[in-house]
Amino acid sequence: MTQIERKLQSLGQALPPPLPMPAGVVLPFPWVRIVGNRALVSGHGPQNADGSLATPLGKVGRELTLEQGHQAARLTALGILASLQRALGDLDRITAWVRVFGMVNAAPGFDRMPAVINGFSELILELYGPEVGAHARSAVGLAELPFGIPVEIEAEVEFQP
Repeated sequence: MTQIERKLQSLGQALPPPLPMPAGVVLPFPWVRIVGNRALVSGHGPQNADGSLATPLGKVGRELTLEQGHQAARLTALGILASLQRALGDLDRITAWVRVFGMVNAAPGFDRMPAVINGFSELILELYGPEVGAHARSAVGLAELPFGIPVEIEAEVEFQP
């Protein structure tokens, strides 16, 4: 078991399996694209432990509270970590979280997007520490996200070859 897997286990967290695609949905891109020693992670939404989309769905500030949005961002981090583990084989190979772009399905007037995406950032920092886990970040509100998910996050990491 790797160091990151041990930390996840100590937090009572598990990485989900790949997201099962709804009937008729085909993604013409990979979840993780390796370029040199960087992994670019396509947008992920929150997943349950069985890999399915986590609920509740909808807009933060209307169907979801700030706290539920924060939890959705944390679940999204677990999905991204799972995709990175499948692509890299070992999460301990990550040497830097370079960039994170967080999107929040926001109700009109909701402006606490950074607080929502903190759910992602806090878990990454808890697992990797301030040296490796620190990342540049944006947190924006959007009118809609695919399938009504409350949060979508993409990322870029650097890793040991």
